[in-house]
Amino acid sequence: MKIAFLDRAGLRSRPIQFNFPCEYIEYPLTAPEQILERMKDVDILLVSKVVITAEHIAANPQLKLIAVTATGYNNIDVAAAKAAGISVCNVRAYGNDSVAEHAFLLMLALARNLPAYMRDVSAGMWQKSLTYCHYGAPLRDLRGKTLAIFGRGNIGGRLGELASAFGMNVIWGEHKHAHTVREGYTEFQAALKQADAISLNCPLSEQTRNMIGEAELKMMKPNAILINVGRGGLADEQAVIAALKYGQLGGAGFDVLTTEPPREGNPLLTSLPNLIVTPHMAWASEEAIENLVSGVEDNVNQFVAGKPQNIL
Repeated sequence: MKIAFLDRAGLRSRPIQFNFPCEYIEYPLTAPEQILERMKDVDILLVSKVVITAEHIAANPQLKLIAVTATGYNNIDVAAAKAAGISVCNVRAYGNDSVAEHAFLLMLALARNLPAYMRDVSAGMWQKSLTYCHYGAPLRDLRGKTLAIFGRGNIGGRLGELASAFGMNVIWGEHKHAHTVREGYTEFQAALKQADAISLNCPLSEQTRNMIGEAELKMMKPNAILINVGRGGLADEQAVIAALKYGQLGGAGFDVLTTEPPREGNPLLTSLPNLIVTPHMAWASEEAIENLVSGVEDNVNQFVAGKPQNIL
């Protein structure tokens, strides 16, 4: 049994181990032109973000399993794999706490204007204060505020629990183009208008791309906070930065951008006192990484044992 991991650099963790004899090779990164050569004679392929197309699949009839070392799998041509009799699996729910806590961290930091106060202290403004404290940007409590969450999956659900524990009123936003509103949900525009904070925790699709744009930002309260730990592209980044600069938005916390890494720049890669951008690391707590690695190992071990799981 030959196993190859094409992009190990994206998963820095303990060594990956399987409970059966195998030849296992890891590559830090794999360029598109290297994929076919590195897939040759491989029985089980591990990938995180490498794109596996129908061409790669057709050229490797010996392939039995593509194990995605993540939850998202839009980089795999799953239909082509199924047609070729190749199983595809992913790891689910490994980072629920990590991503939800990161989203809440961003929201809390922005409500308390933490970046602005860190900037003020670094600039020596506290040292020059006439009193014991330096009061600059306004501070807001989360208790009693309304959080609208778009995406009621495991991460959104956990975020809702955290917000409720802080005394927030949690509402669930309906799809932007929904014709009816499901029980327990709030109509899209109504959710935007009610919310003091909005968290985007939904997948990226043609229906959700730029679901928050200039028009939607204008519907929101001028001191509202926008959090995106879902996928880059859920919000129009140019519109978000404009709203922050012109006072249409109170704060923004993003862990994801439209293009990653943002080698060609991005509107949100700027310094504003009400903006926090983190480098797509909300998922990567030590606990979540261990959950992910264990999940990958278990998926492969169970597949080889004839008990496939988490098949897409």
